Amino acid sequence: MSFIHRELHRSDRIGWLRAAVLGANDGTISTASLLIGVAAAGSSEGSVLLTGVAGLVAGAMSMAAGEYVSVKSQADTENADLAREKRELEEDPEHELDELTAIYVGRGLEEPLARSVAISLTQKDALGTHARDELGITETLRARPIQAAFSSALSFIAGAVIPIGAAVLAPSAYIAEVTSATALVALVFLGGLAAYAGGASLVKGALRVAFWGALAMGLTAGVGRLFGANL
Repeated sequence: MSFIHRELHRSDRIGWLRAAVLGANDGTISTASLLIGVAAAGSSEGSVLLTGVAGLVAGAMSMAAGEYVSVKSQADTENADLAREKRELEEDPEHELDELTAIYVGRGLEEPLARSVAISLTQKDALGTHARDELGITETLRARPIQAAFSSALSFIAGAVIPIGAAVLAPSAYIAEVTSATALVALVFLGGLAAYAGGASLVKGALRVAFWGALAMGLTAGVGRLFGANL
């Protein structure tokens, strides 16, 4: 009895992982920065929280729209390439077979074997073979606009809830401090999680995200204090 050995590769999840990590980091950083900037300007607790909620809604919609448009453009390009390849296979199959053979020869196969492989794969799934080996389009890495948009929006909301929750629970006099500390802890965790999922260094991933988050929050706090003092 034979068993199929299935291997799990990190590249299988790179599409949704990129959108999810980007959304969560952006949600935490941008919302925390808004809250800290408004709090540093001396605004009331209600104004701070209203700003955070407005930032959550606007940011989630912006992430979804931006991700959809970006990935949809990629999907349109892929579909156009596949349509062209399908037409070429119908009009000149022999030339397409030569192209496939040349690809396999370039990868190290002897010409007779490369020709045999090209014929075999073409008979099984000509368009799928050319999409994978000539165009570099695979099912794993195909552009999925709707999935990317929802993933970005939901992950942004998940990230934004963290600083908003910290601002709600913090004493009114320490909203900026508690929110920034909570956001930094969350960013360290998110950076480490993304690095782990991608097979990279946990420490470098965590510190990289935390650094840019701290920089963004520090700048907005400075702007808030500057404009708050002048109002």
